[in-house]
Amino acid sequence: MTAWVLRATVLGALVVALRVLLGFAMASWPTYGTFWRAACLIAIIAVVVAWGVRDGRAGDDGLTVRWLAAGFGAGLASSAVSWVLDQVPGIELGDAGLLYEVTSAASFILLLVFLPAMAGIAFGHSRRSTESTSAASEPELASAS
Repeated sequence: MTAWVLRATVLGALVVALRVLLGFAMASWPTYGTFWRAACLIAIIAVVVAWGVRDGRAGDDGLTVRWLAAGFGAGLASSAVSWVLDQVPGIELGDAGLLYEVTSAASFILLLVFLPAMAGIAFGHSRRSTESTSAASEPELASAS
């Protein structure tokens, strides 16, 4: 499995799971909607940033295109799956139409994946370069043996 497909699958599944949990939470506690939406948003961003930092520290090439493709795949797949799940009785995900889901919602998920990943990659690259320069500048101690 290619790297972007793995990211798209995992993040798309995370988005669908959080949207379903958000639907159930909104049905049970409608007055706490802002809290639940913010919690789901923070969870997605935290996972993406952590994965981006990991990629940035690894120093792989082509991360921009990889994460753009992962965001596109995650957005399109999670929106389509969410629309199908919204057709199931008992699961309320907002009653958005298919056109809205595969255009606006998918592009929002793309940006929600791509932009935090780029921030995480930049942080990972800066941490890696800081660690490598500090390790190279320290002199080695001669042993007395």
